[in-house]
Amino acid sequence: MPSTAPRVIRPRVAAAGDQHLLRRRQALVVVLTFLTGCADAIGFLSLGGAFASVMTGNMVLVGLSAGRGDAELALTSACAILSFIVGVLAGARVVGSAQPDDPVWPRRVTWALVLELLVFVVFLVVWEVNLPAHDERVHLALLMLSAVALGVQSSAIQRFGVPGLSSTYLTGTLTSLIAGVAARSPWRSLRPKAHVLLALMTGAAIGALVALHLPVVAPALLIVPLVLVIAVSWRMRS
Repeated sequence: MPSTAPRVIRPRVAAAGDQHLLRRRQALVVVLTFLTGCADAIGFLSLGGAFASVMTGNMVLVGLSAGRGDAELALTSACAILSFIVGVLAGARVVGSAQPDDPVWPRRVTWALVLELLVFVVFLVVWEVNLPAHDERVHLALLMLSAVALGVQSSAIQRFGVPGLSSTYLTGTLTSLIAGVAARSPWRSLRPKAHVLLALMTGAAIGALVALHLPVVAPALLIVPLVLVIAVSWRMRS
């Protein structure tokens, strides 16, 4: 009698020959997370006090600003949230959903990152044209562009279909790392999480320094890492 159990579709398990590609993918995600840290620091310090990727933080800011009657911060945070949603939707249309026979790095992920790069090129143009002083409307437009770009990036990483793998929302990564330490998990399994969190903090530190002391080159912190990831990922085969 044939089984009536539902069929479960699982992503393809990487063969031994794919291990170097998995390591390379992890390294590229770390680079993207560095970009995220830079973007959040620039957004928070230079573009109105909201975040480009941390939507939980922005939702808290919306509630906080409503409680203290700060309409400007509420508008800034709400626009960042809506822009991130637009980016996620656009990115999802480009990358599609994870498939059982996906390679380690699906080509659609790279195309989504190209879309993110185009958004950041617009960011660069708006940023440089309006230097040395940005007014509030320009701040808001730049923050929204950055949030759209990171929304696209979030969707791109989701295409990998790997639970817990992200370059933008990392509270779960921190939780998983600490839980692994408490459970005395092998450092080999914890190292990728630690690298991602370190990249986020390093990006935020460098982004803050550049935003405060050398703002003319701030967009390079967003574009150069992304170009690197696109160039490397385009050559990946699995």
